[in-house]
Amino acid sequence: MALPVEHEALTKAFSGFGVNEKLFISELGRWHSEQRKVFRKRSEQFFIEDERGFERWDHHHVALLEREFLRFKTTLVLWTMHPWERDAGLANEALINGPQSYGVLIEIACTRSSEELLGARRAYHSLFDLSIEEDVASQVDGPERKLLVALVSAYRYEGPSVKEEVAKAEAKILYNAIKNGVSKKPSEDDEVVRILSTRSKLHLKTLFHYYKEISGHNIVVDFDVDMYLKQTVECMYAPQTYFSQVLDAALRDDADEAAKRALIRVIVTRAEVDMKEIKEVYCKLYGVSLSETIEAKAHGNFKDFLLALVEKGQSD
Repeated sequence: MALPVEHEALTKAFSGFGVNEKLFISELGRWHSEQRKVFRKRSEQFFIEDERGFERWDHHHVALLEREFLRFKTTLVLWTMHPWERDAGLANEALINGPQSYGVLIEIACTRSSEELLGARRAYHSLFDLSIEEDVASQVDGPERKLLVALVSAYRYEGPSVKEEVAKAEAKILYNAIKNGVSKKPSEDDEVVRILSTRSKLHLKTLFHYYKEISGHNIVVDFDVDMYLKQTVECMYAPQTYFSQVLDAALRDDADEAAKRALIRVIVTRAEVDMKEIKEVYCKLYGVSLSETIEAKAHGNFKDFLLALVEKGQSD
């Protein structure tokens, strides 16, 4: 007795994004006991049989299936949150998950406005009875702590004024810090941290222009020696490119769970901010629309909701 469609649907659920709820309801709900038995026998990757001949789900696959069902719920809950509460929760989760997730702290600190970051810090107080600054300072153990504390504490000027001579002088400071990177990581340099965590984004873009004149290189390339500094500069210099790269990594076939979580985070947090620009950059970088990629990779209600959020950033 063949069960190809249902078997394929379950297999995709374990390896992709979301589940095909409509198929599960219309097909699996009609199975009788003999069909369920055949399915278990033919799905050795999902079921195991113990020494007493008892068939049961492999616990690992149960956990995977539960996670796929939860993706839609997670997206929906994040979307309905106040943006400040959402960012505070994401920051706390990043600290709990450890160094592999510290990039989320940089993303929040560097791609939000000063008021938005201040709001997230206020929400963090209410949610966790601590400041985000003290949590970062106490939980991050490494040379990146200085940079991360400074970034999450920032309140940047957002006006149009830029002092060209100051930007040019600070470009030289960054250039020298990178040249001396063998003796001391740039992220441990107090002047580098001061510049990147206090200057306005417009000032930094001017500084990055002068940096290229001095060094002959794009600063993002030169900061390859320091992952956290590189992400800081990417988020300041070209946030839509940064977000496009995060989305691409999340939608690859070999994406790990941390990368897959980033798909939800980026689409939910940018849907009403700069999704139109992100979609344009994504298409230029990868030769396919973001919506087409999501359509091919995701499933069910999760896919439909992601597409609805992406389409909030319609091109003109």
